[in-house]
Amino acid sequence: MIDLQRDGDVFVLRLERDENRFRPDFLDEISRALDEVEAAGTPAALVTTGAGKFYSNGLDLDWMQAQGRDAAAEYMQGVLALFARTLTFPAITVAAMNGHAFGAGAQWALAHDYRVMRSGRGYFCMPEIDMRSPLHPGMTAIIQARLPRQSAHEVIVTGTRYTAEHALSRCIVDEVAPEEEVVSRAVALAAPLAGKADPIMSTLKRDMYPETLEHLLTDSRKVLGGAPS
Repeated sequence: MIDLQRDGDVFVLRLERDENRFRPDFLDEISRALDEVEAAGTPAALVTTGAGKFYSNGLDLDWMQAQGRDAAAEYMQGVLALFARTLTFPAITVAAMNGHAFGAGAQWALAHDYRVMRSGRGYFCMPEIDMRSPLHPGMTAIIQARLPRQSAHEVIVTGTRYTAEHALSRCIVDEVAPEEEVVSRAVALAAPLAGKADPIMSTLKRDMYPETLEHLLTDSRKVLGGAPS
């Protein structure tokens, strides 16, 4: 499902499971990979990427809706915990967005320090307005925390499907690159900052986003009247 390799001081985590929708077993694999990167100490940095035309299409709604309310809520909390851990990771993180990033996949990309998006194919999108679905407060908070206010409003309220160039113009991503260069550009962005890896980085990030982290801990059972992305 995933592959973790080291390119100099930068770990490259490749997600290779269909549309890279989050499932409990998939989340466990990602968590173990993050443990390995964190245990490496310094210098270290992390790049995440997908395979084919998907970075991540977010929650596995079919699986989630087949579960009981409590199991679905536990699953949601696991996804939110991944966002929180990425947002406060003690090393620089870069999302190398090789393709579609929808819903929770888009939110996970936003939890990274930087984003490099593939040109020519793939969209960044929050589709809840068209699904007539609510967002968990933590999901809303991470979008608000990591994007300019007007861009965050547009992302949530309009459900726009952003190409890489459009996403760059709205400050959703930091760089745009051809498909064959997305990962290498992300590595080049992360490598000079690998020496910054340290537990204090996590502390500094937590101090930057206390309200976002509080919202990410909101009990998911309170929002499961709808089907979040």
